[in-house]
Amino acid sequence: MNILNHVKRFWKYLKKDSWDSWIVSLILTFLIIKFIFFPAISIVTGSPLPLVVVESCSMYQNSDFDNWWERNGVWYEKRGIFKEDFKEFPFDSGLNKGDVIIVWGRSNYGLGDIIIFDADYRFPLIHRIIQEKPFGTKGDNNFGQLNEETKISEDQIIGKAVASIPGIGWLKLIFFEGSKDESQRGFCK
Repeated sequence: MNILNHVKRFWKYLKKDSWDSWIVSLILTFLIIKFIFFPAISIVTGSPLPLVVVESCSMYQNSDFDNWWERNGVWYEKRGIFKEDFKEFPFDSGLNKGDVIIVWGRSNYGLGDIIIFDADYRFPLIHRIIQEKPFGTKGDNNFGQLNEETKISEDQIIGKAVASIPGIGWLKLIFFEGSKDESQRGFCK
């Protein structure tokens, strides 16, 4: 029997409506995603983490931009970032928990970009650059900067956000929400 006949038989088996063909299809899907899809996306984007799920509310802006700026603008203005500047930043309306971010690793990084960086936490942080040389970031929904985000070297940067897919990350988050502190669970408010 040649290879083409084996492939046809295997394909026919996968299309069968049985529990064993369903399990084999599930395993095959996992293997294709893990060992072909993600490595290919990593090569294209130049990032070891080409897709990242926003896991917290630190980049969430809980109202329209003008109201958000009214509450938060003073912090930025003290650092020379004004409302007109911020409106020109990528993702000027922030990111929501559960958004999937497409990360581009072959980039120059500048003021206002949202970067993903290794901050020696259990997972990388996703925050906006608010200072250059050295890089400093802040979450749009945070009152101030964390210690880990005041002096970020370019070696720590995994990439920058270039696009987002709203809400689809909840397919992953739903499995981990129960292990988080109660104040960190659920949708952003």
